[in-house]
Amino acid sequence: MSSTGQEPSIFTRIAAREVPATIVAETERIIAFTDIAPQAPVHVVITPKTSEYSNVVELAAGDPGLLTELIEVADAVAARLSNGQFRLVFNTGATVGQTVFHVHAHLLAPQAAGGTLGEGTLGFR
Repeated sequence: MSSTGQEPSIFTRIAAREVPATIVAETERIIAFTDIAPQAPVHVVITPKTSEYSNVVELAAGDPGLLTELIEVADAVAARLSNGQFRLVFNTGATVGQTVFHVHAHLLAPQAAGGTLGEGTLGFR
């Protein structure tokens, strides 16, 4: 259990290598892995290894440098997997789809070989 008395999040367990995942990038403080239920041809979850922040608003207020690092990892992953073009989505709150309350971003992109996500994909415009 964590210091808050809660079970470690799935993302904490992936970072600790307790749960298998296809890791596509990692730094000392960030881990990125393919989503198990992809919503786009390229769908990568990017998250800090710390579970201190439950959403992006808390992360931005508590450690803007870590948020910057997360964005830098997203950019590097997109450069490798989708010609540098991507959509980065943070869900904040259960009613908008956040199911793991350990801050994370979803990097969504078309295949590097071509294609688009198109207007309206996943309800975004």
